[in-house]
Amino acid sequence: MSLASIPSPSQGVWYFGVVPIRAYALCFILGIGFGVWLGDRRWRARGGEKGVIGDIAVPGVIFGLIGARLYHVITDWQTYFGPRAIKEPYRALFIWEGGLSIWGAVVLGGVGVWLACRRRGLSLGAVADTVAPGIAFGQAIARWGNWFNQELYGGPTPLPWGLEIDQAHDGEPGVLYHPTFLYESLWDAALGFGLILAGRRFTLRHGRLFALYVAGYTLGRFWIEGLRIDPVGGVDHAVTLLGLRINQWTSIVLLIGALVHLWVTRDKGAEQTVAPASQHEAPPGENGGQASDPIENT
Repeated sequence: MSLASIPSPSQGVWYFGVVPIRAYALCFILGIGFGVWLGDRRWRARGGEKGVIGDIAVPGVIFGLIGARLYHVITDWQTYFGPRAIKEPYRALFIWEGGLSIWGAVVLGGVGVWLACRRRGLSLGAVADTVAPGIAFGQAIARWGNWFNQELYGGPTPLPWGLEIDQAHDGEPGVLYHPTFLYESLWDAALGFGLILAGRRFTLRHGRLFALYVAGYTLGRFWIEGLRIDPVGGVDHAVTLLGLRINQWTSIVLLIGALVHLWVTRDKGAEQTVAPASQHEAPPGENGGQASDPIENT
C-alpha cells in the first residue's frame, strides 16, 4: 500500500506549565546525545578512556551551536536585515525557530574540539575519525526537527511520499512537496553505516575517515539542496550564485577539500599507530583482549 502523502505535525511545541518543550530542540538534543554515546563507545573500543568524548563534546557543542547559527544568519541575512527582512533583527538569536547550519557547526565546533584535544594532549585526527559516524547518525536524528518546524522542504512533487505543508508555513492547499528533511535523514543514516563499515574494512587514520564523512555528506547535500526551496510569501527566498544555492557552493568546496586530504594522506593509512600516553590501562577492544584499533598520536 503506497502512501498518499506524508503529513506534517500539527504542532511542534508543547508546554510543561509555562515552559515550552520544542520538538526542534529535542531532536537536536537526541542527535547530539546519540553521537556522543556512539563516539564514546568507539573511543573505548580503540583503547581510549571512558568519558573523554563526552568531555570533548561540551566545548564542541557550545562552539558548534554558535557557528551553526552564525553561518545561517550570514548566508540568510536578508531574512533579518535589510529592506526584504521578514523577521526582526533580534530574532536572529532565536535558534529554536530553526536555522542551524551543519557547516558552521562543523567549522566552529571543530575549533572547540581542537582546543579540548590540545588541552588533553590528544590527536585531533584520532578524535575526528572516532566521532565521524556518530556525527552522521546525529544529523539523521536532528533533521526530524525540520519536519516539526515545517521548514527546509523541497519543491512541489507528484511522488506518493510528498510532504504536506500548511499555509502558515507557505504551503499551498493540495500541493505536496519533496520531504528533503527525510532524504537527508536517510542519506545521513546510510552514511553513518557506511563509515563504520569503511573503518573496519580499511585503515583510515589521520583524519581520513572524517574526510570520507565530509565527502559523503557533501555529495548528498548537494543534490538535496538543489531540490529545496525557501518560500516567503510565495517567492523563493534562497540566496544563489551563478545558478547554485550558497550551500551547494559550500558543498563543492568542502568536497574538493575532503578529496584532497584523502589523496595527500593516501600513504599514511598503513602506518603503525599507538595510543596516547594518557590512555594507559584502557579497556579491551570490542572483540575482547587487547584493543584492536589503537588511537594514533600524530
